Amino acid sequence: MDERPSIDQLLTLLATISFRLGSFTLSSGATSDYYIDCRTTTLHAEGGRLTGQAILEQLRERGLLDGPDALEAVGGLTLGADPIVSNVATASACAARKAVVAGAPVPPLLNGFLVRKSEKAHGTGRRIEGFCRPGARVLIVDDVCTTGASTITAIHAAREAGMHVGAVVCLVERQEANGRPAVEAAAECAPFLALFTANDVRAEHLRLGLSPQS
Repeated sequence: MDERPSIDQLLTLLATISFRLGSFTLSSGATSDYYIDCRTTTLHAEGGRLTGQAILEQLRERGLLDGPDALEAVGGLTLGADPIVSNVATASACAARKAVVAGAPVPPLLNGFLVRKSEKAHGTGRRIEGFCRPGARVLIVDDVCTTGASTITAIHAAREAGMHVGAVVCLVERQEANGRPAVEAAAECAPFLALFTANDVRAEHLRLGLSPQS
């Protein structure tokens, strides 16, 4: 059985099934010589498990699951954040169950919520689905950070619902000039963590000897 940390396994999977070299037009209109489709990894059975575990490990290492300021929920803008939210929430439940069995301190459950791109036109008309408790400290997640627009939208929606943003995590940061600064400004004092940079994924893709068309 492979005993490498979840984050190392996740990098290898991203490089294998989510990264492509070529000529691509991004949603921002810019062109790029590579494309990262994180959803092929976060919706992959093993990739989803690794995503949840890797993010939970990062939160634990930074003390974001302990003390009076511990995170209580995880959410993000649909559609890119959907599988990440579900897998982080599930990973937190698994960690709590293991702690109970081992007789160890039980870490908090991170319940999930999703931010709609616009309010529902029927029913309650709410913008947020799932967990939504004013005053709660929450984690905002996204798959890829390019301009940071979708992450910032989720941050604002969480605050408008009365929740406090305690941290922001993206799976891959493309390291565009204005992406990280824009997210950090919106997050204010909350830390913005990227599990990987695009260069990390590219380097792993090349190390594995994968062809541009693989």
